[in-house]
Amino acid sequence: MTQPAYPPVPLSGPLFQTDPVELYRRIRREHGAVAPVVLDGDVPAWLVLGYRELHQVTSDPVLFSRDSELWNQWDAIPADWPLLPMIGRRQPSILYTVGERHRERAAVISDALEAIDPFALKERAERFADELIDGLCGKGACDIIAEYAMLLPVRVLASVYGFADEQGPALVTALNDMINGQEGALAGQRHLAESMFALLAAKAETPGDDVASRMVANTAGFTVEEVAQDLMVMMAAGHQPTADWIGNSLRLMLTDDRFAASLSGGRHSVGEAMNEVLWEDTPTQNVAGRWASRDTHLGGRRIGRGDLVLLGLAAANSDPHVRADSGALTGGNNAHLSFGHGEHRCPFTAQEVAETIARTGIEVLLDRLPDVDLAVAEDGLTRRPSPWLRGLTALPVTYTPTPALGALA
Repeated sequence: MTQPAYPPVPLSGPLFQTDPVELYRRIRREHGAVAPVVLDGDVPAWLVLGYRELHQVTSDPVLFSRDSELWNQWDAIPADWPLLPMIGRRQPSILYTVGERHRERAAVISDALEAIDPFALKERAERFADELIDGLCGKGACDIIAEYAMLLPVRVLASVYGFADEQGPALVTALNDMINGQEGALAGQRHLAESMFALLAAKAETPGDDVASRMVANTAGFTVEEVAQDLMVMMAAGHQPTADWIGNSLRLMLTDDRFAASLSGGRHSVGEAMNEVLWEDTPTQNVAGRWASRDTHLGGRRIGRGDLVLLGLAAANSDPHVRADSGALTGGNNAHLSFGHGEHRCPFTAQEVAETIARTGIEVLLDRLPDVDLAVAEDGLTRRPSPWLRGLTALPVTYTPTPALGALA
């Protein structure tokens, strides 16, 4: 990477946990729309903070490629580098395919997701949400993150993909272990992979009305391994950000007086809170990566061939050049970049699935626990210390104990 004549910014530290908005503001003030940063192990990269510059990068997949083989730092990357699971080499998933192959692969995913019945999806989300709340409603207190938000998305996704309901709890454990880097991360990854290959084998024999069956039946010529990898990426990418979307939206609604009405029975503010979170507190803060396929200039910086370029989604959303007159938080404005942009963005169908799961999860919780209230002071809430995904480590709440739905029948 071409070394700048000014000190790069470590992409770590407590401000990512406590005040990332101020951190991005400071970086933009000191470095402009494109800033030099260092990742774990002093690995250099560029962070794109400008809305227009990020739009430029994501609109040009030839110049700013997803081909990780282009990276000019591979010789300096140790085998145990902690970001290898995120920035891998020769990974077989759709994340690192490029060109026509990527477009064909993305079409297979989109076709499979578009066939999901939106009413059936909402029904599944309501059913699993009610099931989870049945286990909480009599307690009078719970942690929404650990006991609800981190459980709901993967249960719904597993069902939509074709897994039997009884397989859901083990998949929840496996995926959360992988995401949290716990001691069982490798075992969780192995369980998810084995489960996915077994699912595809079963659907090849006995297809159903599910995403896995539709992807297996697609005639685009992808191998079972490629389909399995893409399904695993889709499940991981759909689970954690959606869980954080639920948690961040509920935090906003429980701490901001503007949303108090929705906590007394109304639903009109749920969508507004979710949209505001995507602008101000987006679950996916930064994304790696793109690699420059040739020397170029971006935001007044010289980017060298093979340099790693990171997408600063949260910083771009708060870019003052586009926020001043955008009406970002009014009228459901969805010009945010929280789902990315360009051909490598999160597919629109996947965005719709995530929104249905998150919104249904929030609405069911507010319906079932109408007097839910924060159990600690707002400044007592903590975030995970990550520059990549922003979410609460816990959201403790209290509420009046109520009987489970089954007890009312």
